[in-house]
Amino acid sequence: MASVAMGKSNANAKGAAKKKEVKKETGLGLSNKKDDNFGEWYSEVVVNGEMIEYYDISGCYILRPWTMSIWEIMQAFFDAEIKKMKIKNCYFPLFVSPGVLQREKDHIEGFAPEVAWVTKSGQSDLEVPIAIRPTSETVMYPYYSKWIRGHRDLPLKLNQWCNVVRWEFSNPTPFIRSREFLWQEGHTAFATKSEADAEVLEILELYRLIYEEYLAVPVIKGKKSELEKFAGGLYTTSVEAFIPNTGRGIQGATSHCLGQNFARMFEINFENDKGEKAMVWQNSWAYSTRTIGVMVMIHGDDKGLILPPKVASTQIIVIPVPYKDADTRAIFDACTTTVKTLSEAGFRVEADFRDNYSPGWKYSHWEMKGVPLRIEIGPKDLANRQVRAVRRDNSAKVDIPMDSLVGQLKDMLTKIQQSLFEAAKQKRDACIKVVKTWDEFVDALGHKKMILAPWCDEEEVEKDVKARTKGEMGAAKSLCSPFDQPELPEGTLCFASGKPAKIWTYWGRSY
Repeated sequence: MASVAMGKSNANAKGAAKKKEVKKETGLGLSNKKDDNFGEWYSEVVVNGEMIEYYDISGCYILRPWTMSIWEIMQAFFDAEIKKMKIKNCYFPLFVSPGVLQREKDHIEGFAPEVAWVTKSGQSDLEVPIAIRPTSETVMYPYYSKWIRGHRDLPLKLNQWCNVVRWEFSNPTPFIRSREFLWQEGHTAFATKSEADAEVLEILELYRLIYEEYLAVPVIKGKKSELEKFAGGLYTTSVEAFIPNTGRGIQGATSHCLGQNFARMFEINFENDKGEKAMVWQNSWAYSTRTIGVMVMIHGDDKGLILPPKVASTQIIVIPVPYKDADTRAIFDACTTTVKTLSEAGFRVEADFRDNYSPGWKYSHWEMKGVPLRIEIGPKDLANRQVRAVRRDNSAKVDIPMDSLVGQLKDMLTKIQQSLFEAAKQKRDACIKVVKTWDEFVDALGHKKMILAPWCDEEEVEKDVKARTKGEMGAAKSLCSPFDQPELPEGTLCFASGKPAKIWTYWGRSY
């Protein structure tokens, strides 16, 4: 018996050591590493970082306050910018009648598999099923036709902050692919194409700012191919991000020129200043909560989230570090004073006074949640009238005198924001591979690269690329043709067809 017990005891000791080792390696609560199992790591990070909670309907997620505060910060920026452009907010109903939905054939064909339908009211079948909006072109445009009569009614520039539902898909992923998500969608109408073209790019630049200035995620601005553009639109521009760990591109946000196609279908006509009947030119543009998922994927590490200071709900967490014989009350008072000083200076700051957790546990907890800066105040700091500041992104520690705290912390947060962007850009750029031939393309794709290649810009050739690269990982497709085009020497051939190349285009697998 004794020997059996001894065996168990040793096994328990080994198990405990192993558990301890895992905890030491991955931090509080993370059992997967970003480089080893990216999908599982991501699912863990968004739950343990208290961003989402899984819901009992597949593909639907609860967005917790930690997420909503990030969304609200981006919303405040974007909303103020579009108001400067004289774009007004409105709200249209969630429901769409089938007749209206099906008026623009190309458009609805693009969305048909994803449309959710309401078919019952209580126990009674509805006489006519009602669709739930997958996007709002067909919801809004019958009323644009009603409201626009003459050139003085133009431009009509509306935006709505709302939810949309897109039902049928495989592999739901929090933020990235969900059945319901939050977004803004802008819908504008102009008298001339030149006005519409100008707005498309103005909005796209705002999307770049959201990603690069707020989320510290590098993106490429460009135009989508005919195959990848918005169904029913004239052309689509986008900001494209890239996830180095998975080797996949991800469409960050889109700004579409719809041309006059929807105006034709919905009879959105006006009398111009010469008294002639004309059709409007339209745009639509949107970004969604997907932005937040991209940020998590790019910056997070094996300890959890890393939030850029500009969007972090809490930028600084203050943690008291009392020792047995220390003056705990004085340390707590110093923490309270520090929070007050920093709050008054405009920082988003909190203190963690919970007495049922050790300082070490609190460090791991707030690291998991991605707070950019941690301030520790212990007896030594109190005696020296200083605090210890620890960066989340690189764990660098620095002691800062109390009287220069505000200035130095402002500087540190600016540097964190900047270094997160620079690190992400460096990683992204290291994944970009320029290729000229099909063999080089296939090799780069196998190495999870974002590929820049000369292309003949023909739809059939893109379809062929998709067909030839189909496999377990998913087919490759064009991501965008960047506005910033490298020189295309005369005689350059398309990597896929061997025909004369017309444009440089980014290719890769994507979400």
